Amino acid sequence: MLESPTTEAGATTAPAQAAEEVLVLDFGGQYSQLIARRIRECGVFAELLPSTASVEAIRKRAPKGLVLSGGPASVYEEGAPSFPTQLLDLEIPMLAICYGMQAMVQALGGRVEAAESGEFGRTDLTLRDGGGKLLAGLPEEQHCWMSHRDAVFEPPEGFRALAASPGSPVAACEDVDRGLYGIQFHPEVVHTPYGTEIL
Repeated sequence: MLESPTTEAGATTAPAQAAEEVLVLDFGGQYSQLIARRIRECGVFAELLPSTASVEAIRKRAPKGLVLSGGPASVYEEGAPSFPTQLLDLEIPMLAICYGMQAMVQALGGRVEAAESGEFGRTDLTLRDGGGKLLAGLPEEQHCWMSHRDAVFEPPEGFRALAASPGSPVAACEDVDRGLYGIQFHPEVVHTPYGTEIL
């Protein structure tokens, strides 16, 4: 059993908080743990929390950023996890992946609908106008890993569409002024060659 560190006088001290921390909110995706691992590999401490974690608990942690994971639900299903808009009050950068992006887009007034055909596996991705801030410097044509049945057809007001794939008219988007970013594909898997650069 691990013991708490003690001072010379014998008093216990709290473990040191990470200097920089990113919290990953888990919407039930199969790759949620992998997202946190990949962020750690970028040299930043990351911890996985349930998507239902309270905004106050997140505020107390004072993370440098939030990542919203993917998940198996459709944003239109009854009881599907929702995007907690109170997170916007924290005014910290946020990257929403797959289901996380769809939930954020829908909550902020964008249009999410069932795709004509879902995308599963390796998919072609085409950047628009240089890919914005999030995808800047990446090749205009590339591959990525998709796993979705719904797609974003219009981003919310204030967002800019950054990329498209055959089944996703808006495969990435951003609102730089608010530090909000969304990608339909999975940057955490090796099948997305530029995923580490995106993270």
